[in-house]
Amino acid sequence: MGNTRRAVFFAIALAGVAALWGALRYTLASEPDAAPISGSGERVTLKFFRNPSQLASFTIRDLEGRTLSSAAWRGKVVLVNFWATWCGPCRAEIPDLVELQDKYRDRLQIVGISEDEGPPEPVKRYAADKKINYPVAMLTPEIERLFPGISAIPTTFVLDRDGRLMQKHVGMLPPGLTELETRALAGLPIDAAIEEVDRIQAAKLPNNAQVTTIPGVDLTKIPGERRAAALQKLNGEPCTCGCDLTVAKCRIDDPTCGISLPIARQIVQSIVESR
Repeated sequence: MGNTRRAVFFAIALAGVAALWGALRYTLASEPDAAPISGSGERVTLKFFRNPSQLASFTIRDLEGRTLSSAAWRGKVVLVNFWATWCGPCRAEIPDLVELQDKYRDRLQIVGISEDEGPPEPVKRYAADKKINYPVAMLTPEIERLFPGISAIPTTFVLDRDGRLMQKHVGMLPPGLTELETRALAGLPIDAAIEEVDRIQAAKLPNNAQVTTIPGVDLTKIPGERRAAALQKLNGEPCTCGCDLTVAKCRIDDPTCGISLPIARQIVQSIVESR
């Protein structure tokens, strides 16, 4: 009889410890000031633009018809997420964005920009069904001008508390990385290194190989020294199509780009005509 009572007492005590541990884990996971735990064991490196550009203030009209101004979000980290209801990866990352918005509601503002064509009603129904807790607006020409170079979705622009563009992510957002970026830009403690990177990407090839041909541009008739100067300039000048790449990189990645081609030819022509 005594052994039975001791066994029951031990089982109850064990259950109590388990419940207490579960409650503690839930509290830590839901506490915004608690740093996220990385399961890889490796220290993450966050990459932010070295010279972030200041984004002009803008307004959106959300799916409810309300006009919202980005000026009201100053002091918060802002994620501008371009997506569509027909985009599988976009749909897959929405629950993570909803959770992140709820967890950091006082420090973060997520904004969804739908690239769905047609009336907004289907997007509105989808947002309601998925319980999206951040404003969603339809894509407009004004938004396209402010956030150029979107060639794939989802694409997310990361703004700091002063409205400066700190990073641009193409593809699904890794939840842990996005949370670390949010915390870093919000001034919260993180266990991660921070590296400053250039926004404009040059054409980099494996093993330090150098680009010698540019699609659509004839470099064969330029003397050696001037050809080197032309290649250097092509790899240094940014393309204005909004791709965040140099002219050379844009030509290599997208030979059909109608903006980088005339820029590249003009660069070559200026080198040929220079004394």
